[in-house]
Amino acid sequence: MILVFIEHRGGVANKSSIEAIAAAQSLGGQLQQPVTVVIPGSDVSALAQEMAAYDVSKVVGAVHPKLADYTPDAYADAMEGMVRQLEPSFVFLSHTYLVRDFAPKLAARFGKSLISDCIRASTDGANIKFTRRIFLGKLDADIASDGEAPVFATFQIGSYRADQAAKGSGAPVETREAAVGAVRMVPEPPFQEAKQAVDLSKAEVIVAVGRGIKSKDNLGLAEKLAQVLGGDLAASRPICDAEWLPIDRQIGSSGQTVAPKLYIALGISGAIQHLVGMKNSGTIVAINKDPEAPIFDIADYGIVGDLFEAVPVLTEEIKKIKGLS
Repeated sequence: MILVFIEHRGGVANKSSIEAIAAAQSLGGQLQQPVTVVIPGSDVSALAQEMAAYDVSKVVGAVHPKLADYTPDAYADAMEGMVRQLEPSFVFLSHTYLVRDFAPKLAARFGKSLISDCIRASTDGANIKFTRRIFLGKLDADIASDGEAPVFATFQIGSYRADQAAKGSGAPVETREAAVGAVRMVPEPPFQEAKQAVDLSKAEVIVAVGRGIKSKDNLGLAEKLAQVLGGDLAASRPICDAEWLPIDRQIGSSGQTVAPKLYIALGISGAIQHLVGMKNSGTIVAINKDPEAPIFDIADYGIVGDLFEAVPVLTEEIKKIKGLS
């Protein structure tokens, strides 16, 4: 059985946890193993019913008053108890800041290493391989687990898409009292990002700009396109380094990893450092005047031409389709 940890805040599941379900379903299908999800918290009944809509064998709510707010002590205790009770072969988690805080402690309690930041899990029969990107995404490394349960692994945000998680007919839900010992930490209020900060991992449509935009004054072209599509504006690293857009808009190995339904790359050549942050997008559209730009290798649709000519036309055509002009 593959156990998936569901991270949430205020009863709302982190999108990356749904991606972890997709990863578990993928490997579970290859190994013919069921998927179970566990949700720690003080009251997770509503979220448990939401998770039951996915194609999983069971949803377990691990409840305890000390789990109302996150602390690594409480979460490690609760998850340790669930792993010992359910005896999974694998424990899958999304590679978030919260998971990176408590998961190494959890794995250590079982004398195991944590295979972190994976982009893929697969099997060739007897061996289970977890793939990680190294050297800023230039190489993929396959990590083989020792096969002894439980195997702990975290998955990079965007390595699987949330819409790949298959829905089911309604999984059974059960609530278990979590075993939580002494908690040494006093939780502080959740970190609030700066007002301009955005979580691009939740965006369904992203319009990203690169060096081809030439000037900060030209960002308006991309902003108009993003607006008519109901999407978010993002950028490659050079744009953020030049401070044309804030760093929280950066996509790539040193920025955010995203997997929107639609990703439009304007004037982005497609350096590997950028591609690792967006290549799992549902549909990729690239506009670049260089026909040899690497971005075209992964694009579903491409326009070889001047973005300053193509983008205004594209924006107006979308307006007509949406009845906005």
